[in-house]
Amino acid sequence: MIGTAFSRRGVGVLLAASLAVGCASVQPARNPLAQWQGSPNHNARKAQLIVLHHTQMESAERALRTLQTRNSQGPVSAHYLIGEDGRIYQLVADEARAWHAGAGRWGELTDLNSASIGIELDNDGSEPFAPAQIQSLLRLLADLTSRLGIPRHALVAHGDLAPGRKSDPSVLFPWPQLAQAGYGLWPREPRAEPPPGFDPWAALRLIGYDLSDPAAALAAFHRRYRGHEGREWQPEDAAVLYDLQLQSMALPDGAPAPR
Repeated sequence: MIGTAFSRRGVGVLLAASLAVGCASVQPARNPLAQWQGSPNHNARKAQLIVLHHTQMESAERALRTLQTRNSQGPVSAHYLIGEDGRIYQLVADEARAWHAGAGRWGELTDLNSASIGIELDNDGSEPFAPAQIQSLLRLLADLTSRLGIPRHALVAHGDLAPGRKSDPSVLFPWPQLAQAGYGLWPREPRAEPPPGFDPWAALRLIGYDLSDPAAALAAFHRRYRGHEGREWQPEDAAVLYDLQLQSMALPDGAPAPR
């Protein structure tokens, strides 16, 4: 759930260009206590995953005001906001650290703001997500994953990262539609039965969930993969987790799969 937003595409392009020129002329910070001996062997910090949120507000305009100022808990931002009508706003440059994730964990990642791109979706949390909005999200995901090199499977919910605090995007979010387009992990059909001794808690941890609050983690898993928010194991959960575990273990070398 819940910079500067751009209401027109042209303004956004011009501002992005001016920022690029400005950044190119800025010299790196150098410690006056040390003698500078620059090395070319470095690169910018880069996002490893994409985090989806819903705004839980009544309009994109209200969400923009909050993301540009502060809410009751202090300043908050995201890299992108997608309106119900499909319009995409950028508030923070991709290479900068937006304040969208807060405290949480995914696999071994704990500083989620530094490791992710945050996308807010204009939705109050109790309504279906608009088709135009999801189509714009898919276009944005295609751009971010190709341009920034973020793996297509590395797409998570805010509620996945912080299951004890957050539940966005809601149970109404169309994860299967994104999976059909190739984004995020999703259980395949038909699913194999897990082998004897299969530990669903271990599988839940392997795909990324923090188990410090087991009931909340299970609710987050159900919200994303099962269409409800139950805090007790359900029939077929083990088969779903077994398939997700197999997919996680089969990811290409170098992919930031949780351990």
